Amino acid sequence: MKILIIGNGGREHALLWRMAADRPETKFLITRGTPGTEDLAESIDVSPTDILTLVDAALAHEVDLTVVGPEAPLAEGLVDRLHERGLAAFGPTAAAARIETSKAFAKNLMRQAGVPTAGFEIFTGLQQALDYVSAGPEGCVVKADGLAAGKGSVVCRSREEASRALHLMMHDRAFGAAGETVVVEELMAGEELSVLALVDGQNILTLVPSQDHKAVGEGDTGPNTGGMGAYAPVGVATQKLIAQVSSEIMEPVVAALKEAGCPYRGCLYAGLMLTAGGPQVVEFNCRFGDPESQVVLPLLDGDLVSLLEAVSAGSLAGMQAGTLPDKAAVCVVLASGGYPGDYAKGKPVRFGPGLSGRQDLVVFHAGTVRGDGQVVTAGGRVLGVTGLGGNVELAAAAAYSGIEEISFEGKYFRRDIGYREIERIRRQR
Repeated sequence: MKILIIGNGGREHALLWRMAADRPETKFLITRGTPGTEDLAESIDVSPTDILTLVDAALAHEVDLTVVGPEAPLAEGLVDRLHERGLAAFGPTAAAARIETSKAFAKNLMRQAGVPTAGFEIFTGLQQALDYVSAGPEGCVVKADGLAAGKGSVVCRSREEASRALHLMMHDRAFGAAGETVVVEELMAGEELSVLALVDGQNILTLVPSQDHKAVGEGDTGPNTGGMGAYAPVGVATQKLIAQVSSEIMEPVVAALKEAGCPYRGCLYAGLMLTAGGPQVVEFNCRFGDPESQVVLPLLDGDLVSLLEAVSAGSLAGMQAGTLPDKAAVCVVLASGGYPGDYAKGKPVRFGPGLSGRQDLVVFHAGTVRGDGQVVTAGGRVLGVTGLGGNVELAAAAAYSGIEEISFEGKYFRRDIGYREIERIRRQR
């Protein structure tokens, strides 16, 4: 069997790592692989957004399944083009991917399906949006409608902040065409939760819930990033809560997409806020989360390849995906200094001998390349260090001990990943 993975970030490394562990006899290919993937897969020098060349490559290599990691090629219709050539693919069509690629589409779909989410208005004109926030409450969230690399959502604590965010998106065009339309939402309060589910167009299989840390600063302060770390499982995500998420959020949205003529096949990611009134949707993503994948996949009790094949074939009914008992995972992202703003590249990365042979640690490469025979930084998020343990506190300790063995100039990371869960664990002692 041959599997092609599209993308080369931490999420794709995690997908490859898990599939290779489940199916060591499978031949894997990956687009523009990193130093972290070179022992697991053959790298093909094609951009993840070069749709036509990717289809040609899948045909030339006689690939049995293409697994699409990032949202951009999904938005560009890679799965549609693969299907046209009779090739199996894991991921939604461009029409179904609008659940992430257009915030306005997603909010309207949720409103029609009766899915709990924050109140909102949609604007295409700057002045109308400014008038709306000036007359509204002090707090709101301003979101660019289109894809903005995880940075198009701005939590505004005042009307002034909201005004600046609107000018940034609609006047300064900081996110290009993605900010031509904006969604202004009510500001929700509560704890966030990430729920990833495998969907085959109709059947839904929920994976272990996780919690992401989007803010760059400790204590969840500062601007949002693509994610500074994650952990799983989450103590507040009880079976009762997940059943509620399935019945009130996942099932209605999947049904609404099918009714709209774009049945969803792939990983459906619900970013939730656990408010006093129950779980509400912050956003949907049309793919595995990053860095959530780096903690969800190590805890999966099942064969990932079989699950992805079943999703692609529309035959997920009856399949199961359990969670390893008495296990937890914590991923801490090592970022380049300055991220999510400007940052330097090409800094040599050094890995200490203390990483060798550890069963409680996995290092996922998010933004690295080889330069002059050594590993160097090539992105804002450089590595994801995932620790494993009997609970989140122990898993975090494993991750942070691993981080001590890794160095590069400007290395930055949050020292409090999983802090809410660790506090819950300590209160129960």
